[in-house]
Amino acid sequence: MAEVRAEMVANVWKVVVAEGDPVADGDTLVILESMKMEIPVLAEGDGTVSTLAVSEGDVVQEGDVIAVIS
Repeated sequence: MAEVRAEMVANVWKVVVAEGDPVADGDTLVILESMKMEIPVLAEGDGTVSTLAVSEGDVVQEGDVIAVIS
């Protein structure tokens, strides 16, 4: 199981995956927006999205869990 966490304060601009989706290492999970830049958040290994902790429009803080991959 791997937790994917936010690396900065940002807005969740787009959610690309849903709970239950299979993902591979490097797949985009969500796209964050900060200071008019789009920052993709990537899967850090193969697995299935067991928890998706954000929705489009949410604001995440540095260290917040975005998703859990198992």
